[in-house]
This record gives sequence, structure tokens and C-alpha cells, in this order.
Amino acid sequence: MDILIATGVYPPESGGPATYTKLLEDRLPGLGFKVTVLPFRVVRHLPPGIRHIAYFFKLLRLSRGVRLIYAQDPVSVGLPAALAAFVARKRFMVRLGGDYAWEQARQRFGVTDELDDFQTKRYGLGVGLLRAVQRFVVRRAQAVVVPSEYMKRIVGAWISNPEKVHRIYSSIHLPPPTELPTDRPEGFLVLSFGRRVPWKGFEALERVSAGEPWALKIFSDLPYPSAMGWLKSADVYVNNSTYEGLSHQLVEAFALGTPVIATNVGGNPELVDNETGILIPPKDDDALRDAIRSVQADPEAAKARTARAQEKAKEFSIGATVGQVVSLIKNVCAS
Repeated sequence: MDILIATGVYPPESGGPATYTKLLEDRLPGLGFKVTVLPFRVVRHLPPGIRHIAYFFKLLRLSRGVRLIYAQDPVSVGLPAALAAFVARKRFMVRLGGDYAWEQARQRFGVTDELDDFQTKRYGLGVGLLRAVQRFVVRRAQAVVVPSEYMKRIVGAWISNPEKVHRIYSSIHLPPPTELPTDRPEGFLVLSFGRRVPWKGFEALERVSAGEPWALKIFSDLPYPSAMGWLKSADVYVNNSTYEGLSHQLVEAFALGTPVIATNVGGNPELVDNETGILIPPKDDDALRDAIRSVQADPEAAKARTARAQEKAKEFSIGATVGQVVSLIKNVCAS
């Protein structure tokens, strides 16, 4: 069975879709699939708009002989892929890591609402266009893949047949490869990762840590083994976000035995339930400070939580993820 994967990023570029696409490209051939990947970077040198048209025609050409086109985002590659699948009469799937329209609204259009409130409000033309494109692509797909039950609920509300939205957890390497840091600061180390976007809550974490007897490190872009080395060496990993589809870093912290603190938002409660870590309200500096202090003060309780978390991490094995993707692709192509 031949499939064509359309992806916005691809190694050596970083990001969830790049990692996910490479995983499928490496694993699916051993399960009877022929995989072709078309990264968006082949047209990125072109002017905006023109690049999407060029990408559509490249997809159309590569779709000859394939059974299914699988897009890794709902807009930049999702729209050209949906149209190419329609013209070529191919089956079509799309994967959403989050709500692309909301993320762009927060970063580019001055929207301050959180994701749940965003679903029921109207904004300007730019946000409305992104939202319309995203929902058009989801409606065109025979199956939609999301990384958490939370995102399944969000995306399922956009369409009349929410049963075609499937939660498939993204996988991680178990155990993750690590390169331990040589410049780790002395003492109790608090760690966080992520892009500097408004919903990550880094400013609050920095504010809470000021004057406290612990060291804080926040990284936005590290090579994967180095990032995992820092994660393994940390005394606690903090996810202080006001939105998460499903955090890979939380699962990786679970697998490495690092205690976690996370906000009670998005997909976080699917992972952290006060048995596997500490769950705190979002936008609550006092709760954040108290949670970090409790991990520092009671390492034995933190160690007990990490033991349960390591069992939870096994649900995110590569074999489990690939098996569910294969089953879904076969069902879509047989329907």
C-alpha cells in the first residue's frame, strides 16, 4: 500500500510533525507500506500563496499510484493536500497537534482568549479565514488524528461526524537518549522547555523563581539528546502552560524518572493526576511556588510519583503508536 505524507517540517528541521513523519517513514515500510514524503520546504523559497499552489501540483504529481495522502497540519500542507486528494480521488487523512487558527490568533492577531473560549467567539477576517480553512480540511478528511482526548473533544465539535476524529498518542523513544550536561548548576534544578509563546507561562515561572533557593533553566531549542540530558538531570520539570494538546516533555520526564508539575489544562490531566505528578491550577503563582517547594521538601514522595509515572510512559511506546496508525490507515483505505 502506497501512501504520501505531506509535512510542513521535516528533519533536520525540528518539531512534532518532523519527528512523527520520520517515525512513519522509517517504520511503515517494514509493515508493507511504501512511503513518499513531501516536505513543504521544497517550495518555501517561493512567494506566499504561490508556494501553496506549487505544493499542490507537486502533491498531485506524486499522488499517482498512492492510496492515501496524510497531511501533518491542517493549513500550510493540509489545504493543498485536501485539494490534491479530491482532484486525484485519493483517500485523505490529516493530523492536528493543536488548533492552528487559535495559535496564529494568539501570536499574530492580538487574541488573548484561551482555546476553549476561542471556540465560541468570532474575531477578524484573518482569524476567520484560518479557522475556515482548518475546518474545511477537517471536514474533507476521511479520518482525523489528534494527540489527546482533549483535542478530540475540541476538533469533534467542528464537524457533524465527530466519530472520525481519533485520539492516537504520539510516541517517544523509551528510554529517551540522553547527553548529560556538563554545566548543570549546583543545587535544586527546576527545568522547563518550549517556544516563547504567550501560553507557555515562562514569565510566571521566572517570577516565582526569583529569590528562591533553586536554579531555573528554560530552553527553547536544544538538540534532542542534550534536551533529554537536562531533563534527566533536573530535580523537577514544570509545565506551566495555559494550553497543551498533549505535552511530549511530560511523557519524556515520566520515562526518565524526573518529577513533574503541570497545570490542569488541555491534555495535561490525561497524564498528570496527582499520582504521577503534581497538578496545579493555571495562572496561579502561589500554587506553582508551593508545588515546587513541596517537591524540594519531600523527595521521597516525588520519587513515589515518578515510579507510577514511568509505568504510564509505556503507553507512549513507538510500537503502540505505529500500530494504531497502521490500523487506521487500513480502515480508511478499505472504506
